[in-house]
Amino acid sequence: MVAPLSSPVETPWWDPLRRPDRQPFLAARGRVTRAVRAWFDAQGLTEVETAALQVSPGNEAHLHAFATQALTTAGEARPMYLHTSPEFAAKKLLASGETAIFTLAKVWRNRERGPLHHPEFTMLEWYRAGAAYEVLMDDCGALLRLAAEAAGSTALTWRGVAADPFAEPERVTVAEAFDRYAGVDLFAGDLAAEARAAGVRVAADDGWADVFSRVIVEKVEPNLGHGRPTILCEYPVSEAALARPKPADPRVAERFELYACGVELANCFGELTDAAEQRRRFEIEMAEKLRLYGETYPLDEDFLAALALMPPASGGALGFDRLVMLATGAPRIEQVLWTPVA
Repeated sequence: MVAPLSSPVETPWWDPLRRPDRQPFLAARGRVTRAVRAWFDAQGLTEVETAALQVSPGNEAHLHAFATQALTTAGEARPMYLHTSPEFAAKKLLASGETAIFTLAKVWRNRERGPLHHPEFTMLEWYRAGAAYEVLMDDCGALLRLAAEAAGSTALTWRGVAADPFAEPERVTVAEAFDRYAGVDLFAGDLAAEARAAGVRVAADDGWADVFSRVIVEKVEPNLGHGRPTILCEYPVSEAALARPKPADPRVAERFELYACGVELANCFGELTDAAEQRRRFEIEMAEKLRLYGETYPLDEDFLAALALMPPASGGALGFDRLVMLATGAPRIEQVLWTPVA
């Protein structure tokens, strides 16, 4: 489409005139990267590299992958995908005998672009065998402090909202957040009715997960991480993804997300190692993906087999570019990327 003559044409990122504005953000990114590597090294974690090409990009209904194919020497095609997370490969490493690892991995997600989203971005993932998932809560607080110090900042900022990276993150359960910010009883018999009463739009064909997600996005997330970071924990077990149920309350899972300035930064689990349960969850997610988008992704059978050998562990995934954004005050993700996708 040709832009109207009256529309301003944005100068490309590689124009020399853009460099003075971009360089401070990129210099800070370099300092944060070095600080993160040094911190994990001091913690005894080994940096690993995971292959980007995978037989399955992940099995979450709302994640969209970039598809390609690998050709044999005879020219036969095999479908492959750019991974949406290094998670499957990292957990195979745990199954192989690694016990404490981290990676700064390039990952790809389709249908995602905006101030906080980019089709190619960097994911910081780390795994600790034998660690309780509360240990990762402490890790997240340390990473926020580390990023701010490396960037030379005293606050994390995004669109006029600030959070103190040196303050202890508050810990709020999902049920508490639903009650506090939406007046919704998460475990009510009719979540849809509760959501409608709170002013959340509910369509006739919405399932429980659709309503849950809408309440989170509209009522809860915008209020998290104001003044200090927030750890939103104990997700309903139906929203557990790859997390194990919480022994003390089987209604919820050992899953938490880290927020600052209303922005989601990390998603962390006490890792599920029950292959049969993980397969069941994947199949539910792929059935939902087929219903909504008319496509599915294959299951990684090697990953499911590896779960039988994987030790109990906790792991986290943190959007590294977003962390740098908030630590530097950058308004758009492209400003902290060396070479944004055209």
